[in-house]
Amino acid sequence: MRALLTYYLWLAVTIAAAPALAQAPANADAQLARINQLASVGKYAEALPLAQQALVMRETQLGPDHPDLVVVLATTGILYQRLGRHRDAEPLFQRALTISEKAYGPDNPNVSPAVSSLAGLYRVMGRLSEAEPLYKRALSIDEKSRGPNHPDVANSLHDLALLYWVQNRIDEVEPLFQRALAIRENAYGPDHPAVAHVLNNMAGFYRDQGRHEQVEPIFKRVLAMTEKALGPNHLAVAAALNNLAVLYQEMGRPAEAEPLHRRALAIREKALGPDHPHVAISAHNLAELYRTLGRDAEAEALAKRAKPAR
Repeated sequence: MRALLTYYLWLAVTIAAAPALAQAPANADAQLARINQLASVGKYAEALPLAQQALVMRETQLGPDHPDLVVVLATTGILYQRLGRHRDAEPLFQRALTISEKAYGPDNPNVSPAVSSLAGLYRVMGRLSEAEPLYKRALSIDEKSRGPNHPDVANSLHDLALLYWVQNRIDEVEPLFQRALAIRENAYGPDHPAVAHVLNNMAGFYRDQGRHEQVEPIFKRVLAMTEKALGPNHLAVAAALNNLAVLYQEMGRPAEAEPLHRRALAIREKALGPDHPHVAISAHNLAELYRTLGRDAEAEALAKRAKPAR
């Protein structure tokens, strides 16, 4: 079985403040800040109950349909998604979109993040026919409201590229990645995690197309960028380690692959717990490596933990 790449590299959650939130009680603001801090280092399980509490607090203060609920609904949904609880995330994203549309109108740029979040969830769930029109809608809103070179446009381009890749619409993928990369490099500089995010997924696409000579330098650049920006134990670093290790595995360089796989697995287990799908991916990949090396007992022990990745 082929080793698995990770295509979601930059996993921080950002809590954006809406204007009315400036009037919120200090303890509510502190709770939102804490959620953001935990999520930014991949501690989603710790952040989730705080987000749930923040949602109840906001609903009590503002009522069930206030637009300032959207950021907490979306954040709670993202945390569920990162923890693999997609069915719990869906109604929160749907509700965030409904509130946004009612408050701002269907084509307002404030609606675009809610549209993209729901599309992203549907893509992860394999509901591709539902994801595509949402992604296209978000891109259209962002281009019309913010101009063709805004970072929000890059987000929509990148996400649409991932969708077309899954749909095997190969000729449409690379131009979207290239445009998203150019926008992000211009907006953030060449070493920002948002740039690494696009590079990581572009390299994964090249790997699928057999363009291996282009992949290794990109994955090595992504790992260096991510460690420098986020520290050695961030989940984004685990994704970069995993992907470089998979490449080395496929290139017949197991001695270089093993320590990278082991480090990725350790980071993910600490951040996400033993039952998360990304932990299963790392366990699966290390098990596959051990099988190729004839280390069957070690491979079988890991395979029992890797069932969700199959």
